[in-house]
Amino acid sequence: MNRPTIESNLAAVMLRRAELNPERTALIFEGEETLFGEFGDRVRRQATLLKAGGVCIGDRVAYLGFNHPVSLETMFAAQALGAIFVPLNFRLTAEELTFMINDAGVHTLVADDALRPVVEPAIPNLCCRQFFSSESKADGWRHVSSERAAAEPLAFPVSVDQHDVAIIMYTSGTTGQPKGAMLTHNNILWNNLNAMLAFGGSRDDVILSAAPLFHIAGLNIMTLGSFHTGSTVVLLRNFDPGQVLADIERYNATCMFGAPAMFLFMSQQPQFADTDLSSIKHLICGGAPVPEPLIELYGARDIDFCQGYGLTETAPFAAFLTPEWATSKLGSAGQPPLYGDTRIVDGNNRELPRGEHGEVCLRGPNIMKGYWNRPEASAEAIDKEGWFHSGDGGYVDEDGFLFICDRLKDMVISGGENVYPAEVESVLYRHEAIAEVAVIGLPDEKWGEAVTAVVALHADQTLTIEELREFAETFLARYKLPSRLHIVEALPRNPAGKVLKFELKEQLKG
Repeated sequence: MNRPTIESNLAAVMLRRAELNPERTALIFEGEETLFGEFGDRVRRQATLLKAGGVCIGDRVAYLGFNHPVSLETMFAAQALGAIFVPLNFRLTAEELTFMINDAGVHTLVADDALRPVVEPAIPNLCCRQFFSSESKADGWRHVSSERAAAEPLAFPVSVDQHDVAIIMYTSGTTGQPKGAMLTHNNILWNNLNAMLAFGGSRDDVILSAAPLFHIAGLNIMTLGSFHTGSTVVLLRNFDPGQVLADIERYNATCMFGAPAMFLFMSQQPQFADTDLSSIKHLICGGAPVPEPLIELYGARDIDFCQGYGLTETAPFAAFLTPEWATSKLGSAGQPPLYGDTRIVDGNNRELPRGEHGEVCLRGPNIMKGYWNRPEASAEAIDKEGWFHSGDGGYVDEDGFLFICDRLKDMVISGGENVYPAEVESVLYRHEAIAEVAVIGLPDEKWGEAVTAVVALHADQTLTIEELREFAETFLARYKLPSRLHIVEALPRNPAGKVLKFELKEQLKG
């Protein structure tokens, strides 16, 4: 018996929505509204443009730039051809971007005007076959919008398997080498379903999207899901707390995702008290637990926080803390989604009982396929039973709520950005004054954690935080640069020579 099949291609789902509701508003960007029918037509034409340039099934198409409609159009256009979208972090240096672009084997790079100068010096070293600029034509760059307008719309998107890769999203590496998490069409769809079942969702929602789309949270907590439900996305080029408040009021936004620091900065704006926030159903927060004072501050405006925990590799949601538990389970990452599991294991991968600390492991249809070109890393991250080993330490309490209590990989989360100490340390070790260095995260009221360099200097050498940042800024994105410097005679080590970072944290956190 022949059974009907459901097309898994994310682009096909979006184009189906455009056919069903062409008159609904899909996107608002800097005051300009785009209907679903118009958006779908742009995607079909851009797909034809990419196809004419040689993009085939499985090829990689990258976007480098601030939030912009062209980013989303490029993603869907690539997926319509069965190609893979690679969003790039606009905060990275040319050296960092070169590694990612060549590691992914990017066929076509689309960049916005503001980011072209960053990547242009690296072009001779890039594997890309063609370059498009999102907003204007420049030497060596074709203008995607004008050329797209002249292209014929693609008739039908390529049919894909649910386990085909839709997006490669790079995560910072603990060894200084970023890894590309392969997220399938299935991963994205199941994450959206889990989020909707946990937080609710309506086609009449107005989603304000201000977090960067190169992050899985900015892209796939609500933004991508809205193109399937038929709701409207108000897209901001970047996060500006005053502009966010103005746009919430102007467009009657109902939902927004952000890191705790973003909501803190919004509350510190002079106009916060007078801004009409009555349209907000809830705010979704990730990256760190929401502090109780912030919960109370927004609660006084009848606004609840929905909190979540996840990683790029989990597309991203792996746990939810809904508003009714915000204070009674303060600091918790929440409960597993309906379609997903959590367990805590010891060093031998044996499950631990509730209350005992170990490594957080996650399983479900949202777990990545693996790391691009990294079979050994993939096998290390995902065990034979399908459990993803997060590298985060935590425990599950007696009620089944997950608590993240440390980071086994020593990751620092500063302003919602993940910073891996090994990557920063490898750069700082190049400084001629530094004999040894350890990078840790210390509590910071503004950013959650401050990237802190603890260094021992060579004899007769001096170093200031300004000198250190100036040295490192060529190699590292600004959010990875140390904001604090502590000079010590020697780093504490165990008998095996491993730096005892927990001792440094205890000594310096006060």
